[in-house]
Amino acid sequence: MNIGITKSITIGGKEISIETGKLAKQADGAVVLRMGDTMILATVVASKDAKEGVDFLPLTVDYKEKFAADGRIPGGFFRREARPSEREILVMRIVDRALRPLFPDDFHAEVQLMMQLIAYDGVNSPDALVGFAASTAIAVSDIPFNGPMSEVRVGRIDGQFIINPTLAEMKISDIDCMIAGTIDNIVMVEGEMLEIQEEEMVEIIKVAHESIKLQCQFQLDMAKEIPASSPKREYSHEDHNEDVRAKVLDACYAKCKAVAEQGLASKEKRAELFGAIKQEYIASLSEEELAVEGKYISVYYKSAMKKAVRDTMLNDNIRLDGRKFDEIRPIWSEVDYLPMVHGSAVFTRGETQSLTTLTLGGKMDEQRIDDVTYAGTESFMLHYNFPPFSTGEARMIRGTSRREIGHGNLALRALKPVLPKDNPYTIRLVSEILESNGSSSMATVCAGTLALMDGGIQITAPVSGIAMGLVAENGKFAVLSDILGDEDHLGDMDFKITGTAAGITACQMDIKVDGLPYEVLIQALNQAKAGRIHILGEILKTIAKPNPELKPQTPRIEAFTVPNDMIGAIIGPGGKIIQQLQKDTSTNITIEELENGEGNVQIMSNNADDMAAAVAAIKLIAFPASVDEGAEYEGKIKSLQAYGVFVEIVPGVDGLIHISEFAHERIQKMEDVCKEGDVVKFKVVGKDPKTRKWKLSRKVLMPKPEEKEA
Repeated sequence: MNIGITKSITIGGKEISIETGKLAKQADGAVVLRMGDTMILATVVASKDAKEGVDFLPLTVDYKEKFAADGRIPGGFFRREARPSEREILVMRIVDRALRPLFPDDFHAEVQLMMQLIAYDGVNSPDALVGFAASTAIAVSDIPFNGPMSEVRVGRIDGQFIINPTLAEMKISDIDCMIAGTIDNIVMVEGEMLEIQEEEMVEIIKVAHESIKLQCQFQLDMAKEIPASSPKREYSHEDHNEDVRAKVLDACYAKCKAVAEQGLASKEKRAELFGAIKQEYIASLSEEELAVEGKYISVYYKSAMKKAVRDTMLNDNIRLDGRKFDEIRPIWSEVDYLPMVHGSAVFTRGETQSLTTLTLGGKMDEQRIDDVTYAGTESFMLHYNFPPFSTGEARMIRGTSRREIGHGNLALRALKPVLPKDNPYTIRLVSEILESNGSSSMATVCAGTLALMDGGIQITAPVSGIAMGLVAENGKFAVLSDILGDEDHLGDMDFKITGTAAGITACQMDIKVDGLPYEVLIQALNQAKAGRIHILGEILKTIAKPNPELKPQTPRIEAFTVPNDMIGAIIGPGGKIIQQLQKDTSTNITIEELENGEGNVQIMSNNADDMAAAVAAIKLIAFPASVDEGAEYEGKIKSLQAYGVFVEIVPGVDGLIHISEFAHERIQKMEDVCKEGDVVKFKVVGKDPKTRKWKLSRKVLMPKPEEKEA
């Protein structure tokens, strides 16, 4: 029986094996990728034909991490995998962005890629392998594809680059870059860095591409051994009429170019003029002509407009809104815009605007994460919202989109490196995009920086972001700073760069053109740096440095460590002590055991007196005063037992007065002679060798009965 084939490749000193023909054989293509004991099943299926009226590629990319892969049962009521986590969505986006441009432009059949993490070893991260598996599944199928494509993660430790680093290596790496490409080109870059230079960014891409080339050739070699992979299926998903194409181009190109040459700053005005040209052409047609040409006009008009706009940039050096290639749109910003939040900022660049709020919380506000590959908490959150009114649209809102999650994650990665290391707060930034015409994620970075500084968070340096574009054709190219939405759609590259004055902190790049020379990439990076510094200067005009104090309405947090063996004493039986302390002082108190064996206490309060009282009470328990054997004390009775009473010797330290040591007289019940809260005098007479509790005596301080009579 034929149970498929398995081939292996070594990348970065780590062996990766891929098997096909064994599992999921009814899919058009299916592979199982393995590195260490981490395994991914990737499948692809494409419909045999396109649906009527579909003029785009209906590509669905899904990625799911199965809890069984890590030997775990999912949480929640249903105990099964539910909607995708943010981590899974981010992996889907990376694979989608790398694969989508590589399908033929005229292929419109529905394609579904499904990847599943089916085994996880806790050593090798699966996210850097999903694109490799997905592309290989397509390569061994008969689905038309201009690939193969592959991706790798690049880390760096002590100046040495590492391909697909382990989780342990990533903890000490100063970069985390995911890069995808074909044998000839880089198609996608995404990552975060600790203020690296532009030359280092190019070096990272070059190092990654060498491994990507090997993985792409591996896929080609594997596909040759699969008879079903060749030839690719034939299709005819587009109906064209070259006479109509030429007619539309001849009628509309010059008019579109005239609009592009005006350099209009208003997106709305440009759309109105371009739309009028299309309607004018349609109105010029007879009913007979419209019956023939109608279904082609929108596609061919868009092509004519795109050519006119690109030619105007390349030949006349005129951008859609009249700016120079390296010119940034006008910027204004404001902080402390909202009165009751912990920090706020408005950042506006051209027709793009973000209103960002800062909220500070305690340990209990951290985001709990229970994924297959990571379980724990996150103390920094950044949420990005893109409502339809920001682009003048009215449409249904169906929850948080993948785009919103991706843009929010990019801004989070940009700002995370500059947060103070000793920050005790849980931080949540929320960016509301109120207007959008390009680079709203970069506006979020700028507004996030302003909101953090407004809220008194002592970031190590302000961060700004810029989106770069590219138009390249017939040996000519133009690198565009601070691109508009239209320039993104009509251009060949969308390259978002964030950083401080010292260097790059995050990037995201999607390239739509073949053969982008490194010289062009270097020019784009250097032009981006100049733009980034300019935007940073505008930010600093609004607020030069973080405010020295938190807002009055911001809760205060004090944190300190206590001995590990005192955590139980602070919490008390069933949480009795810490709960009573929170009630008495109106504070929120959390205790976390640290890896070094100490306990971290965090107290959050809106009142300085309450904070001081809680700190003092906990420190009295955690660092009790010394008790001297043979010394006399006075303290409150804490509890009554059948065999005696427990008394507080000093704050946080109790001792037992046995029933026989309470008085010279015989006592039947302790309740008959005392109650909780009574203050008594006693002497410390020793320590019980078994319980290590102090033994106390009250009667030794009292005269004996006969002495009293005398």
